[in-house]
Order: sequence, then structure tokens, then C-alpha cells
Amino acid sequence: MTAITASAVQTSSVSATQPAPEPARTSQPLPSAGQVRKHLPLMPALAAQIRQQRQQVRDILHGRDNRLLIVVGPCSIHDEYAALTYAERLAVVAQEVDDEVLLVMRAYVEKPRTTFGWKGLLYDPERNGSGDMAQGVQRSRQLMLELAAMGLPVATEALNPLAMHYLDDLVSWTAVGARTTESQIHREMVSGLPMPTGFKNGTDGSVQTAIHAMQSAAHSHHHLGLCDQGSPAMVQTPGNPDTHLVLRGGRGITNYDADSINAAVGALESAGVNPAIMVDCSHDNAQKQHQRQMSISGQVVAQRRTGNSAIRGLMLESFLQPGRQNDGGELMFGCSLTDPCLGWEDTAGLIRQLAG
Repeated sequence: MTAITASAVQTSSVSATQPAPEPARTSQPLPSAGQVRKHLPLMPALAAQIRQQRQQVRDILHGRDNRLLIVVGPCSIHDEYAALTYAERLAVVAQEVDDEVLLVMRAYVEKPRTTFGWKGLLYDPERNGSGDMAQGVQRSRQLMLELAAMGLPVATEALNPLAMHYLDDLVSWTAVGARTTESQIHREMVSGLPMPTGFKNGTDGSVQTAIHAMQSAAHSHHHLGLCDQGSPAMVQTPGNPDTHLVLRGGRGITNYDADSINAAVGALESAGVNPAIMVDCSHDNAQKQHQRQMSISGQVVAQRRTGNSAIRGLMLESFLQPGRQNDGGELMFGCSLTDPCLGWEDTAGLIRQLAG
């Protein structure tokens, strides 16, 4: 064995590269879901209303109620006052069309990002990069309470399972997006949610990922989670029997035409899950052209009227003003900061037309 000399050791120690300091992760404690719910409680009368609205959504999705389910509202909410103004108008139309349509308002406070960007009211309510989530969870809950108090069922997208602890008692319908439908964590979360949930097809347009998600979410799971006090807990879920497929297109593919819907229904039936279809008239189905939602929704409802009873719902992105705007400077009231939306006048006319 070759001896290691003192000079070799000295040379080695001098030439060795010193590791750079690793960036430190920081954390800021948040109030627990139990604390926030106690501060902003759901009163018994409103809780009973939400339970009834969830049942109405279930009955439509399972074919016991022949009305059309329409989930409609802003792509994302950045201004609570604008959202409440929109909700006041929507509540009036909801009463007009109640015999034919159940309107559920989008209250999306989390936004998935392909790379980076503003993540929604819950994460950055001031939109200044400070990420004041303590304020965000409370403002998001307050908003949903006020929307529900107007008599509207509320819809949201469940992006971060931890966030749903703060909000799930207020929501009548939930979406799981194309990026997260494949996630085991989201499937486990849905298996314990108390409301009907729609899984979107994958970003490539395939429905098989969503079908697997529906099968998984229908079963009971044991998974890591939080208790109401905020401590880590083992959660046992009962399984969610009220999941369904949302067709949103993918990567240049649209899937709202009759052949695509019939193929999706066949795949759902073969898998033994509920063959209920909701069509997202925005996103890849509309190729990011918000006005196309009007034509798409009309075509889908025409299929329903000519006998395709599997079509149970539509999703529309709509706000007070049409299109979208960039953040910064003086903002146009009631105009989306994320995906472009239909304006109110088009929205109201379209809903009445679809209900006719």
C-alpha cells in the first residue's frame, strides 16, 4: 500500500473546492383551518343550503334531474368586489332559468401555472409577490361565504390539498385540473371531499387518466393530511361516488364534438364509472379564443337536445368585461388577469339561450 505523505495531505486540503452555502428555506406559520373556520364560521342555515345545492348537482350528474349544470364565472378572482358584482347579476339570471339550468359560480382562488406567475387570491392576495397566505386564506373564505349568502352554489379548483381544508365546507362543486388529475395525492383528496368533483382529461386530450382518477377517488384511502388544528394526521376517506369527466381538449385537440363525446361515454361505461360528461367550453376546446365558447356551448347543447343524455353540464369562463388584461397600473374593473373571458352581456344572453 502506498503511504500518503504529509505533503500530499496538505496539497489535497488546499486544492479542495469548498461547498457554497446552500440557500435556506424559510417558513411562516399560518392559522389552522379550524382557527379560520372559527373566525369566519358557516352558519347552520347556510350550511343546509350548501348541502341542498350539492345534492342538486349530484342529481344532475346522476341523471335524476334533467336540468343542465353550468359552472360559470371568472377564470380567476383577483378583485372580490368585482366578483361580488358579477355574482349579484348571476343570481338574478339563475332565478330566471332555474327550471332548465342550475348555475354554479366559479370562485377560483388558486391558479395552476405552466411555469410561474400569479398563483391566485389565496396565495398572493395583494399581487405584489409578498405571498401573504394568512390574509389569502381568510379573504378567500370570506368571499365564498358572501357568494353562498347570495344563494349561489360555489365552484372552485382544488389545486393544493392543504388549501381545501380552509374552504371545502363552502363549495358545491370542485374541479381537478388537467395537470393534477394524474396525481395520487389529488385522487386521495377527492375521495374525502363532501361535494361532486369533476376530473379534467389530461393535457394531451386523453380521457383515460381522468377515468383512472374517478376509479381511484371512488375508493376509501388512508393518506397523510392535517387535522383541523393543523397537526399532521392519518386521514381515512370514505370514497367519493360523485365524480365525473370534464372534457377540455388538449394540445391543439378539441373534444366537444359528437364523436369525441360518444367515445368518452363508451370509455366511461367500459370502466364502470358514471358516464356523465361536462364540457369545458374554454381552454384547449376554445383554443384560448374566449368568444368561441358561445358557439361551442351551443353545439354541445344541440347534441343534448337531440338525445345525448350523457351531456350533463358545461363550463364557461366569464366576467364583467370581455377578454383579459395584464396586471399593473390602473386595471379595468371586472376584467380577467388570467385567461380571457366572455363579457357579461354575452354571458347573460348565452345562458338564457341555452336554457330556452
